[in-house]
Amino acid sequence: MITLKQLRFFAAVARHRHFGRAARECGVSQPALSVQVQELEARLGIQLVERRRNAVALTEPGAEIAARAGRILMEVQDLAEHARQRSETLSGRLELGVIPSIAPYLLPAALPLLQARHPALALGLRETQTATLLEDLAAGRLDVALLSLPVDRAGLESLHLFDDPFLLVLPAGAPATGPALTPETALSQENLLLLEEGHCLRDQALSFCSVASPATRRQYGASSLSTIVQMVANGFGATLLPAMALPVEIRPGLPVRVSRLGEPAPSRAIGLVWRRTSARRRDFEALGALLAEVGRGVLASAGEPG
Repeated sequence: MITLKQLRFFAAVARHRHFGRAARECGVSQPALSVQVQELEARLGIQLVERRRNAVALTEPGAEIAARAGRILMEVQDLAEHARQRSETLSGRLELGVIPSIAPYLLPAALPLLQARHPALALGLRETQTATLLEDLAAGRLDVALLSLPVDRAGLESLHLFDDPFLLVLPAGAPATGPALTPETALSQENLLLLEEGHCLRDQALSFCSVASPATRRQYGASSLSTIVQMVANGFGATLLPAMALPVEIRPGLPVRVSRLGEPAPSRAIGLVWRRTSARRRDFEALGALLAEVGRGVLASAGEPG
């Protein structure tokens, strides 16, 4: 009979493409893990992996079995969560993923409040780009993710928390702007500074500035808004900054000028996303309410409505 242990060990091998790293993740010796994978191959009657000197490759049927094993393990995890749901909200282990353009601006205020209100919660955090968070969420490595909505992926459910307006950040010496400023007119004479590929904030900025020609876009491989703001301060161009980042990134004395944009001002929707099959909706709604409360406070400190 195929066992969950065999599926879990094989899924780790498929993920790492390496027996040693998979064994460390599973907390067993490499020979023990290899035996379980061989037994799974024997049960199925097919070869799942090609064993090479320094790596592992999946066979064609092995790739299909890996995908199916991942879905089975995720369903088992959700079943276990459903069975051990506690009467106390936000208790036990919870794995939260956050995108980099939210984490440093919302979490420093949210985490102490979360710990004070829910001391029985053991929170794990992962900060990375949206695509990776969604993969980890679908695979069961994360319980919930905090990111920018909407998310177009089957099997996931979302909860809108609040809207985060975008502000225009220009070098201090840039010409004065009017109250009806649009991203297109503001950036017509300025280089548009962008984060590197893969950041949803980059795609959002481009969607707001659709008329900006590729010649005016500058991408420096920056993975943080801090780097982009410093580039603006040094006269390399302008950028769109989420309002929640204002208290952290725009410090007194920094040679930049921040302008609000005319109505309808661009903004991004901040929300939580989780698997539709998860039994922890009540936990996620409670977490969302706390994060929305903190988010409104952060925006108020930035001079923006919550």
